[in-house]
Amino acid sequence: MELRQLEYFRSVCQELHFTRAAEKIGISQPSLSQQIRLLEHEIGTPLFDRIGKKTALTESGRLLLKYTQNIFHELEQAQAAIKELNGLQRGSISIGTLLTVENYLIPPTLLNFHRLYPAIKISVLGLRTGDIRKNLLENKLDIGIVFLPMEDSELETISLYKEELALAVPNGHSLEGEDAVDLEVLRTIPSILLPETYFVRQLINKSCSNLGFLPQPIFEITTMESLINMVVKGVGVTILPKPYLECLNNNKIRVIPILNSNLVREVGIVYRKDKYMSAAIRIFIDELKATTISFRGSIC
Repeated sequence: MELRQLEYFRSVCQELHFTRAAEKIGISQPSLSQQIRLLEHEIGTPLFDRIGKKTALTESGRLLLKYTQNIFHELEQAQAAIKELNGLQRGSISIGTLLTVENYLIPPTLLNFHRLYPAIKISVLGLRTGDIRKNLLENKLDIGIVFLPMEDSELETISLYKEELALAVPNGHSLEGEDAVDLEVLRTIPSILLPETYFVRQLINKSCSNLGFLPQPIFEITTMESLINMVVKGVGVTILPKPYLECLNNNKIRVIPILNSNLVREVGIVYRKDKYMSAAIRIFIDELKATTISFRGSIC
């Protein structure tokens, strides 16, 4: 069994189409088919079911794919370790972060890290929790920033901080002068919230349900910037992470704490257990921790 054959096999698994896989790896389709047949002959069992124009993995194929992914993962880890051992100054870090965290946690961390290590390329992707988990397990991300807990036997987590949600109201609103409000206000005042697929909204719904009602927002919007714009225009109020609202420093809105709501979430780092943590990744994690310390108690 050759490493090249496993690379071909992995490509077919990704595409489930021999012609597309052949084009992707730059060989002819007949050559690719021949290599897969040789691999199947060596293993002694079919790896793919070929039914008409459709290609699907057999049970043996799925098992081999699992080990193939681990083989290539270990090779990538070895290359990273060797590069670091040789004192390579260039490198890259790929980060997946929740959109509701990206706005206020990532920018100061990136700036500090870039000042120290300008040659390191950093890619930041705003993703949903499920996509972060999937990309970490497929080695497409180095680290993720998610809400904890995240239960997975293949992943490790590091807690960063806990944050509260707060109410944002426009200037001139009837609640503007309040030092704090009860979540019950959502019963009677118009609101604009994130959709129910978002963790923040689920947290709000759960707390409201404990009070005997569910919020009925007049709009559901997927971006926090748009929510704030609607609040500024006086359309309604919203509930978002307090660190984000305070980082905005927007003089057209008032940020008001919410009493006795349990609207608290824990934010942390997640990474694959067997991931080789390069010096660049470890230092970036340290910078993330430093950023969270800097905004505790005095956000931004």
